[in-house]
Amino acid sequence: MARKLKTYQTSLGFFDLAIAAPSMKAALEAWGADSNLFHQGAAKESHDPDIIAASMAKPGVVLRRPVGSDRTFSEHAELPTNLGGGGSTKAARKSKGPKAKKPSSRAVDEAAERKAALAYEREQKRRDVERAREEAARQKERERRQQAVDKAQAALDKAEQNHAKRSAAIQAEVEALEKRSQTEEARWDKEKERLQAALRRARG
Repeated sequence: MARKLKTYQTSLGFFDLAIAAPSMKAALEAWGADSNLFHQGAAKESHDPDIIAASMAKPGVVLRRPVGSDRTFSEHAELPTNLGGGGSTKAARKSKGPKAKKPSSRAVDEAAERKAALAYEREQKRRDVERAREEAARQKERERRQQAVDKAQAALDKAEQNHAKRSAAIQAEVEALEKRSQTEEARWDKEKERLQAALRRARG
């Protein structure tokens, strides 16, 4: 059975965020938060009727608006235009303060709640499918890179083996030449000694 949704609100970076979700944990996951913003006092359940209406219209979708403003939440919000003016931001926050605390005056009937909860589940499934698709793409990319690494490693290993064989052959040739050189030196020493002896005898 679909769980009843609540509207949660926080501020991250340049935007205020809102979402209709069945739990704080689900809201944190949708926001991509790496810590419990609710325990830190940086997130809360919203009772603003306008924010509730906007989030319930698109359950499970993270809605945004420029941080510190009182604009309507939407999927695609523009960056804040008053980042340099602290005063205007504070004024905007002050002006929306009482509004945020105002209890909801719109009664959401059970049929609307069920519809929103089912829409949230559809959005959640869509996000899960998208994440699975992205993970499959990342896995495919990892496998492609691993194949490229394996191919390059195999080429390097083969080149090293060929180099080792050639080096061994060259070393064998060097040793053979060295042996021939030593043999030639020994032969020459004997022949030279014989010819020098003959020369001494000829001179008398």
